[in-house]
Amino acid sequence: MSMDHNKNRREFLQATGALTLCGILRQVPDSKQEKKMIPIIDTHQHLWDLKKFRLPWIKPGSILAKDHLMTDYLKATEGLNIVKTIYMEVDLDPAQQQEEADFVVETCKRGGTPMVAGVVSGRPSSDSFARYITPFKGNPYVKGVRQILHAQAPAGLCLEPQFIKSIRLLGELGLSFDLCMRPGELGDGVKLVDACPDTQFILDHCGNGEVNMFSGSSKRSADVWKRGMEELAKRKNLVACKVSGIIVSATPGKWTADDLAPIINHTLDTFGPDRVMFAGDWPVCTQVATFKEWLTALQTIVKNRSEEQQRKLFHDNAVRVYGLA
Repeated sequence: MSMDHNKNRREFLQATGALTLCGILRQVPDSKQEKKMIPIIDTHQHLWDLKKFRLPWIKPGSILAKDHLMTDYLKATEGLNIVKTIYMEVDLDPAQQQEEADFVVETCKRGGTPMVAGVVSGRPSSDSFARYITPFKGNPYVKGVRQILHAQAPAGLCLEPQFIKSIRLLGELGLSFDLCMRPGELGDGVKLVDACPDTQFILDHCGNGEVNMFSGSSKRSADVWKRGMEELAKRKNLVACKVSGIIVSATPGKWTADDLAPIINHTLDTFGPDRVMFAGDWPVCTQVATFKEWLTALQTIVKNRSEEQQRKLFHDNAVRVYGLA
């Protein structure tokens, strides 16, 4: 065999070996691609069928003035790795509270969707509250109660004796209370928490801080919000906070993740990595952003935090706080 033939054979083997190696490398995913998406639990999912439920706060002709069903939610969140959701009451006609609770339980029992539990509507200031809520003790599908305090409710309602008595009852029943209130009333929230030391509280929507409050004449409002958040966060075993809702105070079509970052970062830093939970607030968020746009903005803001902290925010804390299986 000639030397030229041996040389050609070596070159051929080297070339084919390189091609084979390239083929193998192409089959091995990039380390970034290989990194799995963090599973997400949406702790604040609204649904409504306007043929069944009356929502007096929805303005005719608004983007919200139509049915928003589970099929719509699944379409809005397709490909985003939402593994579980917690239904959040929709401030419907109080006369329909039991019907809403029945809808939550039946939907969760039926399965086939990511919805595994719910927070139902209630009026803690009502004398009939105990009779309404007590049967839910031990129900795996009802985790808590909410009454929106920043809408129709008068300031200071949550400090009335009957209200406090009802929130204490929630603690006895193993149920939580979602605090949804004006930033200027977070101090009332602190007093309520202190009066109910055996009840788990979840503060909704970053304490309803508004995107524009860090500029101009609104800075005073920002200081009030910050103080309220910091005081609530001191109640370490009692209060968790949902990172959500603030997108609706942004300017449609003109907002960026940077606009949301001050509120989100202050919330995360104040409550710490173990007491914050992601919430979609769909479809309310669609007044300004799609679910994906809101989620992507939040993911951008927290991208430099550790993977462990991100997993707690998007998944693990919700499992613990809401007692999910």
